[in-house]
Amino acid sequence: MRIAFVGLPLAALLLAKDGHTIAWAGICRRDAPGTRRLRRLLGDGVVHVVPDLARAADAIAAAKPDLVVSWFWTKKVPRAVRRLARFGAIGVHPSLLPRHRGPDPTFWAIDAGDEVTGVTAHVLEDDYDTGAMLGRRSLRIDPAWSAWTLAKKLDRPSLALLREVVGAYARGEPPAAEAQDEAAATPAPTPDDDVLELRWTEPAAAIVRRVRAASPWPGAFTAIGDEVLTITRARVTTNVPRALEPGEAFVRDGVAIVRAADAGVELLGARLDEEEELDAETIADLVGASS
Repeated sequence: MRIAFVGLPLAALLLAKDGHTIAWAGICRRDAPGTRRLRRLLGDGVVHVVPDLARAADAIAAAKPDLVVSWFWTKKVPRAVRRLARFGAIGVHPSLLPRHRGPDPTFWAIDAGDEVTGVTAHVLEDDYDTGAMLGRRSLRIDPAWSAWTLAKKLDRPSLALLREVVGAYARGEPPAAEAQDEAAATPAPTPDDDVLELRWTEPAAAIVRRVRAASPWPGAFTAIGDEVLTITRARVTTNVPRALEPGEAFVRDGVAIVRAADAGVELLGARLDEEEELDAETIADLVGASS
């Protein structure tokens, strides 16, 4: 089967390994891992760094694709491009759609306290992540994982599902398409500073989830004295003085602890400005100096 591919090279390499013809490949950035290897495999005439797919429509049409495949292409695939392939266009989203539609599903999966997330293969439509579902794979979220760890854990099932679905199209047995339940849809926008600023009037567990969800970047932040700390690692503790108000901090056994609504939050890792991560002892020194 002839494929017009857009996204990160790893998926194109695996689809080629499966015996599919990558007739045209658009890579999101020149330094994407695997780009050189893909060029060696397919040739410079097939692999292109493409800032705007609409401008590449004629080249994609000339490749005569049966299917347009997207894997971590961060922009919309225009309708004019999707219509160039007889089977249309498909992609894989790193959530269990219709939950967490949008550019940052791993942040919101952890922040919401989801115990399970996963990946969903779906038909590409005009709006992000709204197309009919072609398959899903689930993954249980370890409570210790950050969003970065979760994103890496989802790569393997994402690629496996993509290969499975593309293989089904190639055999002439495309998966049954299942419409998404709009009533169950939730958004997953890129978190802004209003979301990332820690509010100590919230429960301690919710604060720790937000730290995990934003770690290592962009990071959840809070003010400690005159400094703004980006917290990268934190843990709930129930052993806090009752007299403290939410947001008040103290140091115990070399660890800074901030009172939240119902418990305490131990600050185990942080960044000051754009510097390297501070350890718990250094954070404790900052808290002690500001008290």
